[in-house]
Order: sequence, then C-alpha cells, then structure tokens
Amino acid sequence: MKTLESPPREAVGTTPVQAPSPAGDRRRRRLADQARAYGFLLGGLVCFALFSWYPAIRAVVIAFQKYTPGSEPEWVGTANFTRVLHDPEFTAAWRNTLTFTLLALLIGFAVPFVMALVLNELRHARAFFRVVVYLPVMIPPVVSALLWKWFYDPGAGLANEVLRFVHLPTSNWSNGADTALVSLVIVATWANMGGTVLIYLAALQSIPGELYEAAELDGANLLQRVRHVTVPQTRFVILMLMLLQIIATMQVFTEPFVITGGGPENATVTVLYLIYKYAFLYNDFGGACALSVMLLVLLGTFSAVYLRLTRSAEGDPA
Repeated sequence: MKTLESPPREAVGTTPVQAPSPAGDRRRRRLADQARAYGFLLGGLVCFALFSWYPAIRAVVIAFQKYTPGSEPEWVGTANFTRVLHDPEFTAAWRNTLTFTLLALLIGFAVPFVMALVLNELRHARAFFRVVVYLPVMIPPVVSALLWKWFYDPGAGLANEVLRFVHLPTSNWSNGADTALVSLVIVATWANMGGTVLIYLAALQSIPGELYEAAELDGANLLQRVRHVTVPQTRFVILMLMLLQIIATMQVFTEPFVITGGGPENATVTVLYLIYKYAFLYNDFGGACALSVMLLVLLGTFSAVYLRLTRSAEGDPA
C-alpha cells in the first residue's frame, strides 16, 4: 500500500533568500565612489577656505579698521584708504609695479616665445635643451634671487667681470636707480620662462604641418611663416599667457625684497613690497590691508577677463 508523501514545508520563521541584483550592486558601488570623491573634495575645500578665503575676507574687514596685534580693532571706515593714497611711496610703488609689468611684457613675454620657436626647430638634443631651459624654474626663488644679487654686485660680480673681459663699460645693475628695475625684470624672466617655453612648445607642436608646407610652397620665408601661420594658430595661448603674466608680475615681491630691498631711492618698491612694509615695518595692518584690497580689485578684473576669454574659447555661451 503506497503512502502519499507530503510536499516539503519551509522552515517556520524563515523567508526565501533573493540573489542580489546586478543593477543594485552597481548603484551601491557608484554611490560609494561618489562618497569617497566628495570626501576628498571636502578636505580640499576646507583647506582652501581656511588658508585662502578666510584670510581674504579678513583682510577686507581689517582694511576698514585700525588694527594692531594685541589691541581691540577700531572701525575707521575709509581712513586707511585715504592715508595710503596720500603716502608718497604709494605713487612710487604703483609706478614701479606698472613699469615692471610693461618691461616684463616687452622682455619676458617675447623671449620665451622666440626660445620656443628655436627649440621647436631643433632636430638634435631637443630634450636636453628643454631641461636646460626649464632648470631655473626648479631653483627656489630666494636662492635664485641671491645668486643674481651676487651676479649683479658692482665690484666683483660676474656681470661686470664679463663686461671687463670684453672691454665694455661696467654698470651699477641693481644698485643704480636707473637700471635696478630692468635688472629685476631680467631676473624674473630668467627664473620663470621655463614653464612658458614648454607651454608655447606644446602649442607649436599642435599646429598641423600641412600649413607650413603650404606656406613654403607659396614661397614664404621663416619670418612670413611665423607671422601668417604660427602667430594666428597660437594667438589664444599667447593671449592667455599674457594675461597670466600680467597677474603674476603685478605681484612681484621676492626680487625687490631679496636683491634691492626696495632701493635705491625707492626705485624698486612695488605694491606687494609696500604692503609688507606697512604690515611688518610700520605695524599698520589696516593700511596694508587697504593696499591689498586695491590690488585685489585690479587683479580680480584681469582674472575675470581671463575666465571670460577661456569660456569663449571653449564655446561656452555664458
């Protein structure tokens, strides 16, 4: 006699286990990756806020206060700006800064472009010369300035020794009121042109070779090829680097601080060096911050132009 077997029953209090969905796993992994990315971003934003945004906002507030470390700040309105504007060094500092920027554009902007053209035409030892050109960038700015200070020494400096060797008249270089600013421009150009040269090289190598071949077939010489092919094809890079150089050179500080100390006869006092003097020599942080706000407004204008041109080049309708 056959017995009927009852179907297996599920264990009491248990639920069937479902296999994880592949789509759900991908979603969880994506969320975890985004959480880690935002965690790293948050750390960077916190550091940036503490060491960049907060000091900038604090400087704007102090610009309207009479502030001395260890004493209670006193609100004085625009008195700091008025006092700074009537300082005789204010005019000299802005004149020297604008002159330095103009000379840097004439010397420090043309030289890297010509250097990039020469390196781009080399067929042998190109990598070696790139390293040689970029080497000054790797030297710490203070060390570079100290080396040039010895180089410019009017007595036993290397510059005058070379001039004596070729039977040319010597110069006071950084010790002369009429030559000090030009001497500092040469230092800044030598120390910073390596990165600019590499950027120009990258732009030059992105130019299609067919354009040069067509220009050669039309009988264009080297200067005509540079004028009608190279410059038009790299005009955006040239404009961007020009704006960045203006922003950088208007903040020159290391060279006048280390080499000339603002002299002789205030010939190399720049805006940033005057800010240093107000803060750490005159103990006038209100005046220093007032000068900083003026410089911030001017550099912010150039930065806005730079961002606008960058967006236009990327095709952003904004």
